[in-house]
Formats: sequence, structure tokens, C-alpha cells
Amino acid sequence: MNHQYWMSQALGLARKGAYSTHPNPRVGCAVVKNEKLVAQGWHEVTGGPHAEIMAINSARVPVGSDFYVTLEPCSHQGRTPPCVDALIKLKPKRVIVAMQDPNPAVAGEGIARLEAAGIEVTGGVLESEARALNPGFISRMVKGRPFVRLKMAMSLDGRTALKNGNSQWISGEAARKDVQFLRARSSAILTSANTIMNDDPSLNLRLSKQDLGQEVEVRQPIRVIIDAQLRLSGNEKIFETDGDIWIYTLNHSPRDVDRLVATGAKVEVMKNSRHKHISLPGLMSDLSQREINEVHTECGQTLAGALLQAQLVDEMIIYMAPRLMGNQSRGAFDLGELTSMADSVDCSIEAIRKIGDDVRLTLNPGNQ
Repeated sequence: MNHQYWMSQALGLARKGAYSTHPNPRVGCAVVKNEKLVAQGWHEVTGGPHAEIMAINSARVPVGSDFYVTLEPCSHQGRTPPCVDALIKLKPKRVIVAMQDPNPAVAGEGIARLEAAGIEVTGGVLESEARALNPGFISRMVKGRPFVRLKMAMSLDGRTALKNGNSQWISGEAARKDVQFLRARSSAILTSANTIMNDDPSLNLRLSKQDLGQEVEVRQPIRVIIDAQLRLSGNEKIFETDGDIWIYTLNHSPRDVDRLVATGAKVEVMKNSRHKHISLPGLMSDLSQREINEVHTECGQTLAGALLQAQLVDEMIIYMAPRLMGNQSRGAFDLGELTSMADSVDCSIEAIRKIGDDVRLTLNPGNQ
């Protein structure tokens, strides 16, 4: 047994909170004594005990144990008391940490307090795997914006809808169910008024807690709609489904705002005097301030292209169906007219996986 083995166990525990910890990070903890697992825990839901406390409460932890934690123990009072206080009181032999907490309220202070108490700390064990668990939390803390995942379904020839707008269904049932898990791990689902008016989607999560393998109830991601002119009527299907809806607009007309507020939606009027379009960087900054970690985007070619051109897309998930729709059908990304190959968006392929009859591509658009 070694540090990598036990940290991998802690990472597996952290993944149990993949769908329920928003806006907190996913964290797991494995407690080891004499090369045997004696306690374990993971952060299950916001407001609940953190992973270290769950582990301490799960069994009688011997003095001198080793704690394997996927994220630096917190040292500040948030929704729960600082975890370092409980660890120092328990007197572990060592605390092995996968990565330092990017939260400025912690940022090494937890490790420093443990070391000051005479507890040995080892850091950086399986750090890349730990970072992959929390791309949204890290992005919000480091970049001041959420991690943005752009999902598209398209044909082999890159078409997302027929000329008449019909797009149901390009991908198969297995791919559509797979999308539900992407929605489940996201803090918010972003779309545009155009998509709502053309497709009339609900954009809600349709999986049960049993489907997600969790004990806590299903958390509905917030539906975020860009509607610069407030063209939505309020009678669309999305307003009939459970879950919060945030609408971002430039229209400050009390009559239009009140029409949508009456549906239960929250309307945020953004300041953007020089343009007719909502500032996407400004939108992402606002979402970050509202503790949105991961944004899952389901939209048409206009918003998809704008997000790519603004270099706000961190990951693309493309479901490619084995069909051809012809050049009269609608494309996937409106990037305007490109006159040079240097202006194209280069992507790296991170993974390829067959989902039912479709192929899922995971791409990095190479913003940096």
C-alpha cells in the first residue's frame, strides 16, 4: 500500500458527491492506520459535514492515523466549522492532501495550521486527478468565472437542425440519457431565448436519486436564459417545470420584467449601454459571484459561436449521430465569415466514446 493507493480510495469517495455538493467542492477522505482503512467519508451535500468530519463520525478513529483528503482541509468558518480544528484535536500522525484549496479563504492556511500543530503534511498526491474532480470550483476561485461545458448534438456533416428548425431527435435515446448526467453535475444550464422559442425545451433534470446513486434528493440545476429584449412570453414549457430560472436581459421595461417575474423567474437587468447584446464575460462574472461552479450549455449556433469566440468554453461535448442532413440544414457554430484558417477554432480531442448508436466527442477548444 502507498500514498497513491489510499488517495485513489479518497478520490473514489469524493466522486459520490458529484451531483450534490454545489456550490461546494467534491471532497473525499480515507483514514488509515497500520495500512488498514479505519474510517471514510465524503462531502455529500451543501450545509452538511465535510468529508473529514463524515469520516471522523463514521467510526472510532485511532490516534496517530493517517488522513488522506482530496482537498486541503478548510481553516475558516463557512456553513460548517473549520475541519482543521477537528483534525488537530484528533491528533493524526499525518495528513496527506491531493491539492491545496484554491479558495483564497483557505489557500494554504489549513496546511500551515496542521504543521504548526506538529502534524506532518504531505501534498500533491494524485493532484491532477483531484483537480479534474472540481473544474468548476477551481475555475470560480482562480479565474472568477464558472467552468463552461458546451454540449451539441449534430449529424455526421455537422448539422444541428433542418432548415425549418426541426431538430428532434438528432441523437439517440442513449445519448439523450447521457446528457442528463452532464446536467446533473452542473450548477446551471445556460441557453438563449431563441432556443426556448424554437424548441420549447424544459431543460430540467429527469434522473432520480437512485439513478444518480445518491442518498440525498435530486438537485435541479438553475436554468439561465439569455433574453436581451425579454421576448419570452412566460407561457413556455420551461416555466411549468420545477426549479429556479434566472433570466438575463438588457430590457428594463417594468411591464416586460414583471411579466416574467410573475412566472417565478428571477430577472437580472444587466448594464451594457454600448451594445445590443449581453456581455458574455460579464454574465459569467455575475454567475461566479452567485456561486455557480459549472455551466452546462445547450443552445443554438449563435450563442455557441459567441461563447467560443469569447474564449469562454472550457470543454465541448459533441454527440455525433450516424446520419447526414445536407448543406441546407443549420450548422452548429456561427463564427461569422472566416477568411483565414488562422481564425478557425482549433480543438484537441480528449476522448471518444460510443453511446448507443452515436459517438460522443470530448474536446478542448484550446482557449489558452
